[in-house]
Amino acid sequence: MDTIFQEEILEGWMVLYIDDIIIYSETWEDHVQYIDRVLSKFTPINLKISLKNCHFCQQELLALGHKVSGLSLAIDQNKFAAVLQKPVPKSIKEMQSFLGFASYYRNHIQNFAHITSSLYKLCSKYEVFEITKERRYAYERIKYKLTNAPVLIFPDFELPFKLYIDAECSQGLGEALHQRQIVDCEPREGVICYISRQLEDSEARYRATQTECLCLVWALEKLHYYLKGAVFEVYTDCTVLNSLLNMKNTNRHILR
Repeated sequence: MDTIFQEEILEGWMVLYIDDIIIYSETWEDHVQYIDRVLSKFTPINLKISLKNCHFCQQELLALGHKVSGLSLAIDQNKFAAVLQKPVPKSIKEMQSFLGFASYYRNHIQNFAHITSSLYKLCSKYEVFEITKERRYAYERIKYKLTNAPVLIFPDFELPFKLYIDAECSQGLGEALHQRQIVDCEPREGVICYISRQLEDSEARYRATQTECLCLVWALEKLHYYLKGAVFEVYTDCTVLNSLLNMKNTNRHILR
């Protein structure tokens, strides 16, 4: 399939995932033209499609567990019906299955790594599998976060970004990338994505300033495809990090 539609994919108006084809455009005229062009390639190679599985000229669609529109990306809540009805996992395998499902949507969940840290530790072979009060709370909190996740907006690279960073030795690293866009003739700030991770053992011994610096550096590396060459502001509640810009003598570890 990739070979058949290679030209369309490279032109940037078609996405192909296994046997799913998504066509997108900015105008109705282009959309009709693209559909006709794709369908015209089916007959020569005897490729058939099921009309009941086709949706033409949609304003939004469901794809890979998400509800996608031209402006935003939301979680497909239909995916959670079975998950919400399940009891707390009773084995490592069940917990790993739940965490794998939840992690797929981690960009929608602020501080995902911190919330799930106790659940991931439970999956270790060196840990006794026991659902404590703390772990039950973490499990229920993630389910709540999933069902109340914010709708993510697509970035506009002509506008500046806002990067919010927060680091604590006990909670790990957490960042949020925002942008203020015009929606329905009004300026609104929306979330583009959340990222987070736990601290390594060596990083957990950092001082507050070092941890905050690590948080900023990791965010810039992780989000480089958004921020490289773009105008953005960094927001932090760490006053020490702000003072680093004016420090004349800084240790080598901070400089690195």
